[in-house]
Amino acid sequence: MTWVEAIVLGIVQGLTEFLPISSSGHLRITSAIFFERDAGASFTAVTQLGTEAAVLLYFAKDIWRITRTWVVGIWDRSVRSSLDYRMGWYVIVGSIPIGVFGLLFKDQIRETARNLWLVASTLILFAFVLAFAEYWGRQTRTLENFRMRDGVVMGFAQAMALIPGVSRSGGTLTAGLLLNLTRATAARYSFLLAIPAVVMSGIVSLGDVFAPAAPGTSVPSGAQMIVATALAFAVGYAAIAWLLRYVAHHTLYIFVLYRVALGTLVLALLLTGTISAT
Repeated sequence: MTWVEAIVLGIVQGLTEFLPISSSGHLRITSAIFFERDAGASFTAVTQLGTEAAVLLYFAKDIWRITRTWVVGIWDRSVRSSLDYRMGWYVIVGSIPIGVFGLLFKDQIRETARNLWLVASTLILFAFVLAFAEYWGRQTRTLENFRMRDGVVMGFAQAMALIPGVSRSGGTLTAGLLLNLTRATAARYSFLLAIPAVVMSGIVSLGDVFAPAAPGTSVPSGAQMIVATALAFAVGYAAIAWLLRYVAHHTLYIFVLYRVALGTLVLALLLTGTISAT
């Protein structure tokens, strides 16, 4: 991997991780168009540690409060009715689907699912699903109305993002809107829900990212991996603040249009033989 490649992909990861446009899909597409190779699923997973570090910092007070209340609530029944205690369980239970599917389909996720025909198609298909959710969702429920059912449904929606192009934040936001949650509520839970799954995925992938690459993939050095992850952290932190402000006052249709445009562009490049699907 070249230094330009590492820097560009680190910035792309930070910019796209929290937007409903698929960071893994963008890394795959960026690699194919500008560097004519695939940085790999492990590179994506490890750079996501940077963006999740941004989540931990941005929501540090909320995370500490929820964690402390959850631990206390295991022994003290008087706090079990609180939102923080319940949110701890919502995040734990909601994280199970992506963990299970990630382990079951690990090989397919790292190989078959990275085919650009699939990435482009899912970008377009789930753009229309997101548009329907934005149009149909009544957005009458806030975080105080959040229930375990919501956590489970959004957890399964997050698991769909194991396929590049679906988008983890896009899947959870879509599910949240279909459950009539406000955009801000769905986004906040989406950030919290990502922490266990992404951190574990990144840690598990640390060894693989430096492993001998298959043909058509690039391998970063330790220094390049650190820089890419640090850039993802810095850019991702800014993206969190922007997205939370944006979804509180705007619809998600701009992301729908962007996904369709990008997916169409990738399909055109594939059809003309400009880029390779694998």
